[in-house]
Amino acid sequence: MSDWVDKDPLVIGGHVLGSRFLFGTGRFPSPAILQQALEASGSEVITFAVRRVNLENVEDDSVLQHFEDRPIKYLPNTSGARTAEEAVRIARLAREAGLGNWIKVEISGDHRTLLPDPVETLRATEQLANEGFIVLPYTSDDPILCRRLEQAGASAIMPGGSPIGSGLGLLNPYNLGLIAEDSSVPVIIDAGIGSARDAAEAMELGADGILANTPIAKAQDPVMMARAFRLAIEAGRLARLAGRIPKKRYASASSDLAGSLFETAGSGGEM
Repeated sequence: MSDWVDKDPLVIGGHVLGSRFLFGTGRFPSPAILQQALEASGSEVITFAVRRVNLENVEDDSVLQHFEDRPIKYLPNTSGARTAEEAVRIARLAREAGLGNWIKVEISGDHRTLLPDPVETLRATEQLANEGFIVLPYTSDDPILCRRLEQAGASAIMPGGSPIGSGLGLLNPYNLGLIAEDSSVPVIIDAGIGSARDAAEAMELGADGILANTPIAKAQDPVMMARAFRLAIEAGRLARLAGRIPKKRYASASSDLAGSLFETAGSGGEM
């Protein structure tokens, strides 16, 4: 891992992460490709639907058994929940089964768009935070709602770039930039990202991390795409920290036509 990554960690709920890539585990063509892609991604956090896991025998679960030897942080999600009560129940079951106290609150408000229900998401976030969970709510790109979720106790905010699995990229970069600017907890862009370019753009806007699944799992080469996302996230973060030049309406020469490439302080020429 690069030195700059070590000096610029992502911190969620007091936990320090070297990677800013959160990795979704669904829809991969095989467990072997999933493991190779995870390795290529450099991710330290994996997310999965609790309903896909055998909670009675977590150690033998067909999904989780592939990660036993890795230093991975589990981020179970409440996919399939329609209400705050359902999401809270799922989170409690996951913690009781030994999956830890991190939870991604995901409450769909519409079966066609799969957009998150803002009211139920806010209710679940507040209750779970009060119960000691490290809550990462998946939400819309509404800056006011994201602020409310942070006030409710969310350890990170996860606004979508566009609808889940759509690959449409960042439909409202302006709002995402406002959310990143306003938030005092990490902002993880989740859902709708289709390419490494989208991931880099989100990071340049000020996001603290990216969660992606479908664009990796459904790529022609998932392992190569996982590595592409890893590099794009790092590049986007570096570009954000470096500070881009301001945009101008007209051309600006990159060198002085009348002088040398490097100018000295004053016409006398003394250094």
